[in-house]
Amino acid sequence: MKKEFVVIGLGRFGGSICRELTRLGMDVLAIDKNEDLVTEYSNIVTHAVVADSVDESVLKSLGIRNFDHVIVAIGDDIQASILTTLILKELGVKRVTSKALNEYHEKVLRKIGADQIVHPERDMGKRLAHNLVSSNVLDYLELSDEHSLVEIAANSKIDGHSIIDLDVRARYGVNIVAIKREANVIVSPQATEVIRKGDILIVIGANADINRFEVKMLHD
Repeated sequence: MKKEFVVIGLGRFGGSICRELTRLGMDVLAIDKNEDLVTEYSNIVTHAVVADSVDESVLKSLGIRNFDHVIVAIGDDIQASILTTLILKELGVKRVTSKALNEYHEKVLRKIGADQIVHPERDMGKRLAHNLVSSNVLDYLELSDEHSLVEIAANSKIDGHSIIDLDVRARYGVNIVAIKREANVIVSPQATEVIRKGDILIVIGANADINRFEVKMLHD
């Protein structure tokens, strides 16, 4: 179902969101104070407007509360980010996702009602660090401070072994919830499923357990 989004702030993060949402066929209203950025994205998104998001009357005039989701992607201006998020929630916007620059910023955003908070730089740093430490880790998604979902490439060390042979749940406390195999995805694989070299294992568990599994099972 087609949804309507607003992206406030057209820096690298906000611009990337605009491009991807548009590629996915969504309606996107892009807002920024910088006229040059608005002009750039006017040919990409559904609508692009030069506006100051801390002006409540402007947001009202844009019918902001009628959109499904508003993303506050404001860059370095923490005050503008906080005020914009607060105004959006007071205007009754259904869902607001805000970018946080640090832990203090996140705490304030939570207190004023942001529905979702993202740390793009921090999260990308963590993903890159995991990838640098081990070539087997292809992607990394933090679910909480202690749990993650990780894509790990199976190598020759576990090639030909079934999930029950590896006994990863009992030995390491992690679960293989899916296996990507070429163009196919095996969801909730059976214990008898044999892993092949090159399979992408979707593993969920505590960070410490995932690290133990990756080190013990996959390092050649």
